[in-house]
Amino acid sequence: MEKARWAVSSGIDSARVRETGRSDADPLPWERPDEAGPPGRQPAGARILGAGLRAAVLLCLVTVVVHLGAVFLHVAPPNPVSRKYGRQVDAWVFPLFEQNWRLFAPNPDSVNRRVLARTARTAPDGSTQVSAWTDLTALDRAAVEHDPFPSHTAQNLLRRAWAAYVDAFGSDDTARSPRAVMMRKYLGNIAAERVAGHRGGTFDFIQLRVVTLPVAAPGTPPGGRPPAPVENRILPWWKVTPHGK
Repeated sequence: MEKARWAVSSGIDSARVRETGRSDADPLPWERPDEAGPPGRQPAGARILGAGLRAAVLLCLVTVVVHLGAVFLHVAPPNPVSRKYGRQVDAWVFPLFEQNWRLFAPNPDSVNRRVLARTARTAPDGSTQVSAWTDLTALDRAAVEHDPFPSHTAQNLLRRAWAAYVDAFGSDDTARSPRAVMMRKYLGNIAAERVAGHRGGTFDFIQLRVVTLPVAAPGTPPGGRPPAPVENRILPWWKVTPHGK
């Protein structure tokens, strides 16, 4: 009986040894070409996506730091750093990020200004076709009237662009600084976009006319005689990017 039990036990052990030997000879899971790679290793696409996200986050952080530094140097008192990098700071800040202190010391307009624009294009026969005047200020007012959430750009973009133009040019229209040239292009682009969005059509030149009117006295009836303009300033024709083509 003891020999029989030993034989059975020996047979089982031999079978296990043979089975274990065959298992050890098999290739490892990651050595098989038809199976996935070693555990814990990400696919190439996931690694590329992760690297791209990290690069995008780093780029955003660098942009924020540069922007805050440029704005700080712009509003800070003159110092060696702002004097050395003044041109780069102005190129970054103007005209989209211009800073002023009117939020804390408001300087409201004491007059009413109407900005009008007309356009011109060269016809196929060589003649110049000039449009009628378009009241851009009236368009802005109509866009915000009765609107509980009026657009900031509709209220102030054109007005602030004209104020910046006057600050850069003064009473004439001769550019004497790179900033003046930039503000002229900025104002012209705003006017061209407003005209193109209002009536469409094609044009290559634009001209602005700014009519300054005094503020009506309190108690003046709405249908009374309109006040005489204080200033009627017509700017030169400006070449703009062709619109409507």
